[in-house]
Amino acid sequence: MFKRHFFLIAAGVLLALMVVAAVLKIVFAHDGPQAGPGAGRGGARGQQVSEAVVGTRQFSDQIRVLGVARGVKSVNITSPTTQLITRVMFVDGQQVSAGAPLVELQAREEEATVIEARARVAQAQREYDRYKNLTDRGVAPRILLEQAETALATTQASLQAAQARRGDRVIRAPFAGTLGLTSVTPGTLINPGAVIATLDDTSSIRVDFPLPERYLSRLQPGTPITATADAYGEEPFQGRIELIDTRVNETTRAATARAIFSNPGGRIRPGMMMRVAVQQGQRQAVAAPEAAIQYEGAGAFVYRIASGQNGSNAQRVEITTGTVENGYVEILSGVEAGERLVGSGLNRIQPGAPISVAGAQGQQGAAQQGARK
Repeated sequence: MFKRHFFLIAAGVLLALMVVAAVLKIVFAHDGPQAGPGAGRGGARGQQVSEAVVGTRQFSDQIRVLGVARGVKSVNITSPTTQLITRVMFVDGQQVSAGAPLVELQAREEEATVIEARARVAQAQREYDRYKNLTDRGVAPRILLEQAETALATTQASLQAAQARRGDRVIRAPFAGTLGLTSVTPGTLINPGAVIATLDDTSSIRVDFPLPERYLSRLQPGTPITATADAYGEEPFQGRIELIDTRVNETTRAATARAIFSNPGGRIRPGMMMRVAVQQGQRQAVAAPEAAIQYEGAGAFVYRIASGQNGSNAQRVEITTGTVENGYVEILSGVEAGERLVGSGLNRIQPGAPISVAGAQGQQGAAQQGARK
């Protein structure tokens, strides 16, 4: 009987101790952080962040558009008639001069016409010489010599026409340049409009690009421009505006501008996409590092480091952004130069959350001690 009462008393005491321990734990959980000076402040337990100070920077006003590279002269070599190719007189990638023969077409009929025309010229020449001799001796009337002279001129013109038709069977380079790849060989039947080869003069490159009409008053022929190509990363190519079209497209509200770039070594090839940038001067503007800017939909915001009774906290501020250049974002409205922003870890911060600025704890502690004194 005594043993049973002893176990009941021990169980009650153990239960009472557990209740007391739970109560003490709750009490200390609420009161413990306030035991020391400065406990509970954001500087002691807030998210640690870096600081970025809003400043002013120099930005370049630029017009950025896309254009396509073309040779200063470019053409597709085609045939004017349907005919067999009898001779190919070039190789792929060859540099040719103006007038160089490229392809010869079958010309048996034209060659026969030339032979016939030469025979007629020879016959007319003999008739002319005979009548001239008789006329000079006074045997034949002058009118017969004039008729023979007319016949000779007519046959000579026919010979020139036949030779021209024969010459058309040889396709020549219209200007000096570099030939592209071809698939034609002797025996190929070529049709009008079919491309035999491409020919490009790439000593200079022209780039046509759309120029918004609001910039027409600022730009003129001779304005220097810069362009980049994907093949060469951010390497700039320097050029100038050669001409601006006289008309503005009614749909796009832009005029076509043509720029010329020197192309030593033929690095820029026709057909390349070029990113054209036209400088419009420089200006000073309020700016912050890109890392301090958070984008949300069509807008953007920053976290301003605000001082409160319990330390620093993150204050969300909506901003309007402008140009992005060299790692800095132009800020048109929302913050002013000299304001302190959260420079990193923005995705882990909530508006109004306590924060601790890296490297600033010692300064804050000294300031608090001075205030208590």
